[in-house]
This record gives sequence, structure tokens and C-alpha cells, in this order.
Amino acid sequence: MTKKDLLLEIGLEEMPARFVTNSMNQLSDKVQAWLLEKNISFENIQAYSSPRRLAVVVEGLNETQEDIHEEAKGPAKKIALNDEGNWTKAAIGFCRGQGVSTDDIYFKEINGVEYVHVNKFIKGQETKALLPELQQIISALTFPKNMKWADKELRFVRPIKWIIALFGNEVIPFEITEVKTANETRGHRFLGKNIEINEAKDYVKALLGQYVIVDAAERKEAIRSQLSRIEEDQNWVIPIDEDLLEEVTNLVEYPTALYGRFEEEYLDLPDEVLITSMKEHQRYFPVKSQEGALLPYFVTVRNGGHEHLDTVARGNEKVLRARLSDADFFYKEDQKTEINTSLKKLEKIVYHEEIGTLAEKVGRVRSLTNKLSGLLALNSEDKAAADRAAEISKFDLVSNMVYEFPELQGFMGEKYALQKGEEEAVAKAINEHYMPRNAEDGTPSSIPGAVLSIAEKMDTIASCFAIGIIPSGSQDPYALRRQAAGIVQILLDQEWEVSLEDLIRAAVSLTAEANINKKDKQEIEEEMISFFKLRIKYSLQEKQIRYDLIDAVLGHHLDSIPSLVKRAEVLNQEKDAEGFKGNVEALSRIINISSKAEVVGEINTALFENDHEQQLYEKFLSVKENLEKASSEKDAYTLLISLKPEIDDYFEHTMVMADNQAIKENRLSFMAHLANMIKSFANMNQILVK
Repeated sequence: MTKKDLLLEIGLEEMPARFVTNSMNQLSDKVQAWLLEKNISFENIQAYSSPRRLAVVVEGLNETQEDIHEEAKGPAKKIALNDEGNWTKAAIGFCRGQGVSTDDIYFKEINGVEYVHVNKFIKGQETKALLPELQQIISALTFPKNMKWADKELRFVRPIKWIIALFGNEVIPFEITEVKTANETRGHRFLGKNIEINEAKDYVKALLGQYVIVDAAERKEAIRSQLSRIEEDQNWVIPIDEDLLEEVTNLVEYPTALYGRFEEEYLDLPDEVLITSMKEHQRYFPVKSQEGALLPYFVTVRNGGHEHLDTVARGNEKVLRARLSDADFFYKEDQKTEINTSLKKLEKIVYHEEIGTLAEKVGRVRSLTNKLSGLLALNSEDKAAADRAAEISKFDLVSNMVYEFPELQGFMGEKYALQKGEEEAVAKAINEHYMPRNAEDGTPSSIPGAVLSIAEKMDTIASCFAIGIIPSGSQDPYALRRQAAGIVQILLDQEWEVSLEDLIRAAVSLTAEANINKKDKQEIEEEMISFFKLRIKYSLQEKQIRYDLIDAVLGHHLDSIPSLVKRAEVLNQEKDAEGFKGNVEALSRIINISSKAEVVGEINTALFENDHEQQLYEKFLSVKENLEKASSEKDAYTLLISLKPEIDDYFEHTMVMADNQAIKENRLSFMAHLANMIKSFANMNQILVK
């Protein structure tokens, strides 16, 4: 079967850098899925991108679909034939749908029943005739933000300027927003020109000749290599932030790295201010000495060649100088403002119109911080530091520096707090209470910082749930999922044995006192518990814990998160052990029958009718007492499964659902007490055993 290469390129106005990589991968995935759906074989698919284009090259694409030979199963024989032995409408309709006649029917037996079967053959179409459907793939691409242009109906990331759809050396005809496919592409906006691509294999080399490196990985490696060369030549260290490198890669088509400098006087500013000014606002790489000290230089990447680099450097220096001058002014002005003055300003800043002001939020966070400090029985120093940090945690939000550079919230709070004479533990907690800021960030290292971080995040989640802001699908504008995951991770890292449900209830009580709640307290608490269970479930899945074991440990109260995770790990380790099935079945039997208890009362041993009841009861008391002393979750599991012999004997000699009502209720109450003890470890009847 003959093969050709396919080139599909969408030419656009410059896309936002953060959209490029995902859009490139999406186009590649959709084209690949379409080829597989259409049964068109190919050898390889390669995705390309730049700020102005998304492209795929499919190598070794068959010129025709694969022919299809397949067996189709139809209705049962008794339905396909009537009493006279003639074909029914069901059989005729089935054959018509398969493109065959009733003459092609044969019967095959499946599980003792005969069914109609036919063999059908579908001749593969020419690939060229199907390729215009690529238009639908392009139109179906989705982006975080779309735009419309002129009078066109299509919503797309940016206006489409040209499209190449080339199969071999033939243009595949279709059009989108009046842009017709052709074999012409555009080079670098300033250095290149429009050129024709005659075959897909020429695509990469042809565009390189027009100052466009379409392979994003190659472009990124070129930037990395150039930064290394500058490092070596200047004896510098250029820390490479991978997110910044990714962004810069998607801002340029033909990268050339160069460096500039700024006045040494600006080194008096905090490093975070300098680095943020360079990275977040100018997309510059900061420069450090071999000893790790920030130097008065920066590295930037130009979208072009090596001509007039001195002029380009001076232009970038001028822009950065203005930024740093502003930062220097803001920094000095902020130091004139007292913390109490800043706190008063928070009273006039609305956090959310239905939740209240920032000052009111700070008040709730402080209350929750003290509640958690009490639950953890912190020493007086940590408790005082956490309380003071909570009280002033948001004062830097009204500073000039954070207003100009929002990314510096917390960082500037720590700097300014130290300058105002606050204790180091307090200042550090102000910074740490935003941690983890993202998936790659760590959790707070200090106890006051960890306590405040949990309290702040829990209040945000509770107040949002209280007014009905609950994440759904991809919608999570307040990053509540990330904040819940942060709480879970902090509790794990600190190994704090505190009930998460107690924290949730405390947070919801505070929102109720503030008259924020739009729903019943219990409803909000239940929604938050379900929300946190989902976050914990994802965390356990990342640890490769089996799904039913996750459901088991999440099937009861959300008490200590570190203990919950350890219990899941113990079950995961034990699941293949000899006797696991019998142990789980014995404990599950208790849980299952306990569900019949309508009222759980005290256990009356006087109503026991045989020794096996007494033996299980005594074992229950012993296990219950030792569980409270258990030094590990593995020991707790061992204690619980030690109940198995007594459980087996009990059920062999005892009918729980006795005729005597008092005896039955007493036995069900006993089962309920046992079940609660077992479920405190895991809801064993959620575990699948073979």
C-alpha cells in the first residue's frame, strides 16, 4: 500500500505563550484520534508550534483506509425466525444495517443460545477524500480563552491567517473563516518571508531558512544552550525557572539570548522584588554569582538574530530601570507605614460582597488559628506567634509593593514585619501561610506558619461553601481544590493527629456567627467533608493505593489524616497476605449485620445466652482497650483481625435476629459497638476480596 506524508499547519496572530504547548498537543491528539477512528494507518506523528502557528506532520500515511473484514452479531435465532421459518423484521433490519442480505446469515451458539451472525466487508475509502474533515478538527479545538474577529462566527484563540493542508504534494481543499487551504506559510514576522511548502518533509528545514524553529523542544534547548554559554563566558549562575523557560520558548520563533545590566543601588531591594520584576513582568532570567548572590545583570531572549544586540540590550535596560525605580520608591514609601495603619485599611477592603471585608476574614482566621492551636496543645511560644501572625497576616496586601506586584504577597509581609520589630517566628508565618502556593511548592516549615496556613485555607473554603461557591468540573475560581489539597498535605507533613471534621465544624460555626451561611450548617459541613474526601482520594491514588481500600478508609469519619493514610497503606500491604480474605469477611460480617440496629443501646451481658457471646464480648473489650494504646496502624490492624476466631465462633452458635425482642436488640447493639470500633480503622465491607 502506497504512503504519503501529511502536513497540517494553522497560521495565527501571536497566541498567548501559556496556550501554545497545550494547543499544539491538543491538535496532535485530535488528528491522531481521527486517523485511528477512520482506520487510516500511519507511521509517526510529530507536533510543532511557535507563537504564530500550530502544526502536525504525519509520516507514512496510507493512501486508503484499511479494508474492514468483521463478524457482526445480531438477534437470537428465536427472534430472527418466525414460527413458519421465515426471517422476521428484526433479522431483515439487522442485515440491512450491516449492508448484507439475509442470504449471508449463519448461526453461532453463545452460552447455549444461537445468534444471527454475518461477515461483512467494507472497502476502504481513499484517504484524500476523507482529509477535508480536518476542517472539523481545527474548528473543534478548545482554548482557555477565545476571541471573535470581524464578522466571523468562529471563536478561536486568535484570528486564523493561513492554513496549510498538504497530502503528498496535493493541497487538501477546505476553508475556515474564508481562509482557504494552500501550500504557503509565513516565516519570521520581521526576518522571514512567505514561502511555499511542496512536501511535508520540507516543512521544518524550509521554515528554519525563514528564521522559524518550529520544533518547540529544539527551540527550548537552543535557549538553554545559549544561557549555558553566557554562564560560562561570564562566570555567572543563571537559575533556570522551567515555567519561565517554557513561556519564553513560546514567545519567540528564533531565539537569541543576550544580557544587560542595571544599577547596583537596586541590589538594596529584597531579592524577591528584583527577581519578580525581572521574571514576572519582563520575562528576564536573573543572574547570580557562584556564591549565590544576586548580581546587577539580567538575561533576556530576543525573537530574532544577533544583529544590533547592544541596542536591544540598552532598550531592555531602560525598561527594567523604570520598573526597578518604581519598586524602589514603593519599598521606601511602605516602610513609612505602621502595621496598625495598614490593618485599619483592611476594614474598607471587600474580600467578597457576600462574605465581608478582609478585616472580617482576618478575624475568623485568627479565631480558627487559636482553635487549632488548642486542639494541637501548642506550647505558649508557638501559640502566641501563630495568634499574632494571624492578626497581621494580611497587612502587606495594602502596601504599595504588593499592589504593584501581587506575586509578592506574604514575601513582603515577612520583610516588613521584621522591619517593624515583629518576632522572626511571626514574620515567617506571615509568608508561610500562603504555602503551598502551587503544586510544586512545599508546605510551611514552622509550626505557627503551618497552623495559620491551615486556618486561612479552611476559612476560605468554608466561607465559599457557605454562599454556594463549590468547584464543579473545571470551574474553581478561588482555587479551593488546591487549598484543600494544601491542608491535607500540611497535616501529613506535620503528622498532626487532629480531626479534620472538627476543623471543618469550627470553620462553619465561624461563618454562621458572621451570618454568611446561606444553607444549614450541617449541609455545609457534609458538603465540605465530601469535598475533602475527594482530595484525599486523589492523594491516595497517587500513592498507588487500590481504589476499594481507599473507599474503605474514607467510609467513616475524617479524623486524623496521617492515620487515615497509614491505614490505607497497611491495607494495601496486607491485601495479598494469606488470610486477608477471611479476616476482611469476618469483620465485614459484623458491619453488615450492625446496619439492622435501629437503636444502639448499652450492651447487657445478662442477656447473653451462650459462652460464645461472652467470649466475643471479652475479646471486644480487650481489643478496644489495646487499640487506644496501639503504637502504629499496623498494630491496630493486627488487633482487629485477632477478633476473627471469636467472630466465627459467635456466628456459628448465635442467631443475632432472635425471636426474643430484647435479646435481638441487645445483640444488634453489641454488633453496632463492634462495627464502630472496626470502622474507626476502615469500613471493611467496602473491600473487594476474591
